[in-house]
Amino acid sequence: MRALTWQGTMKVRVDEVADPEIIDPTDAVIRVTSTAICGSDLHLYDVLGPFLDKGDILGHEPMGIVESVGAAVTGLAVGDRVVIPFVIACGHCFMCEQGLTTQCETTQNRDTDTGASLYGYTELYGSVPGGQAEKLRVPLADFNAIKVGTELPDDRYLFLSDILPTAWQGVQYAEVPEGGTLAVIGLGPVGQFAGRIGRHLGYRVLGVDPVPERRAMAARHGIEVFDLTDDVIEVLRSATDGRGPDSVVDAVGMEAHGNPGVEFATYAVGKLPEPLAKKAMTTVGVDRLAAMLLALEVVRRGGTVSLSGVYAGAADPMPFMSMFDKGLTLRMGQCNVHRWIDTLLPLVEDPADPLGIDDLVTHHVPLEDAPRMYETFKNKEDGCVKVILQP
Repeated sequence: MRALTWQGTMKVRVDEVADPEIIDPTDAVIRVTSTAICGSDLHLYDVLGPFLDKGDILGHEPMGIVESVGAAVTGLAVGDRVVIPFVIACGHCFMCEQGLTTQCETTQNRDTDTGASLYGYTELYGSVPGGQAEKLRVPLADFNAIKVGTELPDDRYLFLSDILPTAWQGVQYAEVPEGGTLAVIGLGPVGQFAGRIGRHLGYRVLGVDPVPERRAMAARHGIEVFDLTDDVIEVLRSATDGRGPDSVVDAVGMEAHGNPGVEFATYAVGKLPEPLAKKAMTTVGVDRLAAMLLALEVVRRGGTVSLSGVYAGAADPMPFMSMFDKGLTLRMGQCNVHRWIDTLLPLVEDPADPLGIDDLVTHHVPLEDAPRMYETFKNKEDGCVKVILQP
C-alpha cells in the first residue's frame, strides 16, 4: 500500500509499504477513505524527530471502511463505515471507566512513562503505524472503531477522530461561567472548533490569531477576532471591562511564535545524535510558550486556562507567582476522544450543522500530495486551515 512516511526532520515521503494485517483476534483492518493532517503532526515534522524512526507511518485522523476483522471482534462487520479516534484504548480498565481513555491501563506505555498508545505518534506512544495511508490496522477494534452513517460525506464525520472532541474537551475544561466570555488563542482547526463550540454553548467568544484568513473564517461563525499584536492583552482586557476573559483555551501549543532563542534550541536538539537528542528533549527541553503565557496573563483573576495545544518540554518555566496570585485554574491533557463521541455525534449529523463543520476544510488533495501540503500547512500558505488527504 501507499503511506506517508517520516524520513527525517522536515522530510516526509509517500512510499510503498507492507499492507497491515490482523495480528490479534481483537484487530480490524480498514481501507482509509479520508485522513487529515493535524497541527500536532507538525510537531513530528520538525521537533520530535528524535523519537521517530525512518519509515514510520504518520497520521492519526483517519476514517474508512472495514475490510477484515479478527475472530474476537463482535461489534463490527466487513463493509462498516467507521471513524477511528486517535487514542487506542480498551474501554474497560479503571481509567477508561473514568472516561480517561488517554490514560488507558491496557495500552499505557509504561516503558516511556506515557499514557495510552496513539496512532502515528512516535515511540513515546507505542510506535503504532499511523493513518495517512491506504489501510490501517485498528487494535481493540470493538472499542476503537466508531461506526457512523452512510448518508453524509466523510468531511462531516472525519473530525470525530481528533480535533472536534479535542476542541469540545478544551471548552469543557475551560469551565466558562454561564453567559461568560471565552478567549481562544490560535484559530487553526482546533481553535476554529473551540470558538464555534463556545458560541453554540452560549458564550461570548474572542479569537486571537495572526493569520487574516483564519480570523475571517472565525468571524463567519460569530467570533470576535483580534490580530496578535503587541498590545493584544490590553485590547482583550478593554473588551472585557478591564478584567480579561473568564476563560481561555490555548489552541496553539509548542508551535507558538515567539522566543527565537528557544526556537533555535528546539531545532538544534532535533539535529543531535538520537541518544543525545532524546536525553535533551526529556530532561531539559523547553517549548515556545508564547501562547500559554498570553493565556495566563490575559485571563481574569479567578479564571481558568485550558490547554488543548500540545506541549513537550520537560523544563518549561512557568509564572507560578502570578498564577498563584491570580487564583487561576489550569487544565490540560490529550483528548479523551471516546468520552465525547455520544455528545458530538448528534451535532455532527444535524442537517443544520450547528458547529459549522462544513466550513473548515480548505484543501482536499490526494495522499501523494501530502509532502507538499505539510509545508503549506506549516507555513500557513494559500489560506490553509485544514487539509484532508484522500488515498
